[in-house]
Amino acid sequence: MKPEFYIARRFAFKQRSASKPTFIVMVAIIGIAVGTAALILTLSIVKGFAGSVENKLISFSSHMQIRQPEDRLFQERRYDLAKVKDHKNVSSATPFLEKSFVLRSGSAAGGESYRSKPVVVKGINEQQQQVFLKKFLKSGSLVHVEEKEKSEGISLYAGQTLAENLGLSVGKKVMLIGLGTQSSNAKLIAGNKSIVDLLSSLDLEVGVIKGIYDTGLQEGFDDYVVIADLKQLQQRFNPMMISGYDANVHKLAEVSNTVKEVVASLGFPFYGFTVFERYANLFEWLKLQKNITPLLIVTITIVAVFNIISTLLVLIIEKTREIGMLSALGLEPGKISSVFMAQAFLISLSGVAAGNILALSLTLFELRFHLITLPEKSYFIKYVPLLIDPLDYALVSLAVIVLTLLFAFIPARIAASLKPGTALST
Repeated sequence: MKPEFYIARRFAFKQRSASKPTFIVMVAIIGIAVGTAALILTLSIVKGFAGSVENKLISFSSHMQIRQPEDRLFQERRYDLAKVKDHKNVSSATPFLEKSFVLRSGSAAGGESYRSKPVVVKGINEQQQQVFLKKFLKSGSLVHVEEKEKSEGISLYAGQTLAENLGLSVGKKVMLIGLGTQSSNAKLIAGNKSIVDLLSSLDLEVGVIKGIYDTGLQEGFDDYVVIADLKQLQQRFNPMMISGYDANVHKLAEVSNTVKEVVASLGFPFYGFTVFERYANLFEWLKLQKNITPLLIVTITIVAVFNIISTLLVLIIEKTREIGMLSALGLEPGKISSVFMAQAFLISLSGVAAGNILALSLTLFELRFHLITLPEKSYFIKYVPLLIDPLDYALVSLAVIVLTLLFAFIPARIAASLKPGTALST
């Protein structure tokens, strides 16, 4: 062991009588540990939060959609579907049909007789329903083809928020009221229309709630989108017609180029957009969260740096006589400076190790018990998400040690500049 490291270790962790290492060293180690843990936890929360919300958005929405202008319906063609699927980055593609309705539900008990809310009914095939409901179905069950044929109305799956607003439950019958294929808003509000004409221009259909799902996105999805079977919706309203194609990709990073290439192969009048464009406001919000991270890291780092400098300065004052003795024994100023640099390294190493253990322990504890909850309506998730990334632990640890040594240089030079006579007489 080099003499500098031996002296540094004695200075930092020397026992006095039966006591533990000096109080100031323990304070320094705790300060570095807390700063390191705070940095790691900050990165874990930001990355975990962004990853959780992105995964939730992507998990219930297709990676990209292909439609025609003004959301008009068009005939389903195997040739078009094959073109979408033939792209090397497309993993799956399925047709869907969306229709706007007013969903009307009778009250279960006394009070208000009926409650109504505008909704979008999205018809998807049975395979898509299985994938979606397996992840998000809260109550009810998937209805198979045989049961759908015997059903008294369209089998519907409503979001948890919509169910709460309208008092929906599994097995309850509802009324779907929508514009017919030959109707428009202008026709409905025309003053010369009789009640018979108005009623004949509407699509009226009975629906049966077969299940309640919960994605966590309470606004814009759980309170608005109702899932139905594609074939049932087509048979009752628009035979052989669809709203577009949902497609998923192998490499999500290349989805923007993929949708452009698919649209180009289909030609006019098709257009497409990605899940990032569809929920652009939410992804911009996540980006804002990530942009704040550097500011938090800089703030925590500045606090840690001043903690390191003040600690070393106090240690120098405490060891002034020892510094004078070392100088009198012939230890060069550069070697004295190295002693305090080594001392800073040992303190920072101990603090970083303790900080890593603290951060990992708190992360595992929170992931196991979920003590910190979030309002799901605002944040789309119920608990604080934490992502354990070994690279974050390594980078933060390395950065703290480097910064400690960098800012320990000033106190070390102050120690080296002390004159033996002055130091010994202090």
